[in-house]
Amino acid sequence: MAPFQFIERATPFNSKGGATLPIFAVTPAHIETGTIDPIALDWARRAGYKAESGSLLLIPTAEGHLGGALFGLGSNPSEQPFLTGKLARSLPAGDWHIETAPLTANRLSLGFGLGSYRFDRYKSEKAAAPTLMIPRDADAADIKRQLAGVFLARDLINTPTNDMGPEQLEAVFRALAVHYKADMSVIIGDDLLKENFPLVHTVGRASADAPRLLEMRWGKKGHRRITLVGKGVCFDTGGLDIKPASSMLLMKKDMGGAANVMGLALMIMDAKLKVDLRVIIPVVENSISANAFRPGDIYRSRKGLTVQIDNTDAEGRLILADALAYADEDAPDLMIDMATLTGAARVALGPDLPPFFTDDSELANDLTEASLETDDPLWRMPLYMGYDKDIRTKFADITNAPAGGMAGSITAALFLKRFVTKTPSWVHFDIFGWAPSERPHSPGGGEAQAIRALYHYIRQSVR
Repeated sequence: MAPFQFIERATPFNSKGGATLPIFAVTPAHIETGTIDPIALDWARRAGYKAESGSLLLIPTAEGHLGGALFGLGSNPSEQPFLTGKLARSLPAGDWHIETAPLTANRLSLGFGLGSYRFDRYKSEKAAAPTLMIPRDADAADIKRQLAGVFLARDLINTPTNDMGPEQLEAVFRALAVHYKADMSVIIGDDLLKENFPLVHTVGRASADAPRLLEMRWGKKGHRRITLVGKGVCFDTGGLDIKPASSMLLMKKDMGGAANVMGLALMIMDAKLKVDLRVIIPVVENSISANAFRPGDIYRSRKGLTVQIDNTDAEGRLILADALAYADEDAPDLMIDMATLTGAARVALGPDLPPFFTDDSELANDLTEASLETDDPLWRMPLYMGYDKDIRTKFADITNAPAGGMAGSITAALFLKRFVTKTPSWVHFDIFGWAPSERPHSPGGGEAQAIRALYHYIRQSVR
């Protein structure tokens, strides 16, 4: 069975064998020492080609036809492990294979695949693209599985809210569950109050598209119990504490946590990992209407803790609070939540390096190792309890927006920690979900973060 696709697209890979054109991936040393194909070497030297990082030189045949290409890796290829992603956007359309490369087969193939991503759903014209043959010693099925998870996350984030509101996100969630024969349920609108999800209802009630809680179960009882929770704010106006226009431009990505959790779930299910998987996604649109929640309001959460609303733009932690409390009632072996939660995380680490928070040092070490092994960057941040006082408030148990603006990503994580008390191992990821500029393995836009590392960790832990 092929991996799930939300937006169907042609594979970036081919299987034509000898009918493909060669790519010689080289370093400057290869040119200097002459350790490549002699025809390619002669052409490179005549053209003054230096094999600089990401450079491409097309090679003609004696008859003047396209015969192949040289691709520069620079002097230290390990600095950009997915540099081959540039080939997917710079090669002429056609079928290609890597003839020589000082890279692992999995790395060069995954890099090409990641770089092949295009979000052209709204484009009238779609350009033809090159394809690459996956080397025989690569794990083709796993490469395609990881790409499917990454592309699902990117597609969901890139799709504008007029086509990816709560109802549409539910539809994709349902299609994912059907594809992998998972059980799926949903609680919508005022039923959230009946089922005791008051904060999810509070944040989403002002939208014409009703708030909801999505849940999926897959796998077998007795296997390691893993629960994934993702923030699904399909658009965030900021509520009555309205954002300025410039800050709303990217708010279609505020469901990036949900998108990444769904991408990770796809990988887990497609690989048939021996886990008992549960996926929970609270889905809302933080809109403005006569019934919008207000600054100064106090609400009781599912867990019973009361929360004072000191900023309606700190809504993500509210819906996560109910979802985490619900997940925690089952006390899974591992709970992972992902959310585009704070700007403070981006100030601290920038857009490409998502922080994670956990009290489980063994888990933190394993995730750091998985990050290095997959070249999927992560960085542990402290759950420093000295700041817990900042989320306390006079008239309620806790506030959703501590005053002062200091350590914002830590206080947000501490807020969430209040709702996870039974689960032995919990980790929170504060992701950006967006690549501001083009990189070799990404054209920019919606981005999958941490899910390749998490998939690798989970896969290793259940073998």
